[in-house]
Amino acid sequence: MKNPDITLYGIANCDTVKKARAWLTAQGLEHQFHDLKKRGVPPEHLQLWLQQAGWEKLLNRQGTTWRKLDAATQAAVHDAVSARSLMLEQPSIIKRPVVEWRHGSAMQVTVGFDADRWEQCAHNDCLG
Repeated sequence: MKNPDITLYGIANCDTVKKARAWLTAQGLEHQFHDLKKRGVPPEHLQLWLQQAGWEKLLNRQGTTWRKLDAATQAAVHDAVSARSLMLEQPSIIKRPVVEWRHGSAMQVTVGFDADRWEQCAHNDCLG
């Protein structure tokens, strides 16, 4: 098996991201890390994430960033366009980690850490 090309997007001090990075390393899967807080959200990648995962899955309504938003800002997020705008403005609102699994020209995006699903992705069996 040839390892996939993996890019993990997250925030360095996020516990779930730390766990995810440790899992990848333990599996012998090399990966690139993109710190959303330091480097921002690449707009063209965000568009792909929204297409593959959906804005509802990407938007972290359980996190501190969402809870700190005023009610009007929260209410204004009602579709992919409004969610995308908020995600570009406040990257911490994105559920983490977001991982791009590339096998040749094919790519699959996963959101959140799920060891079983990631095992499938590592073996090129990552279904949406």
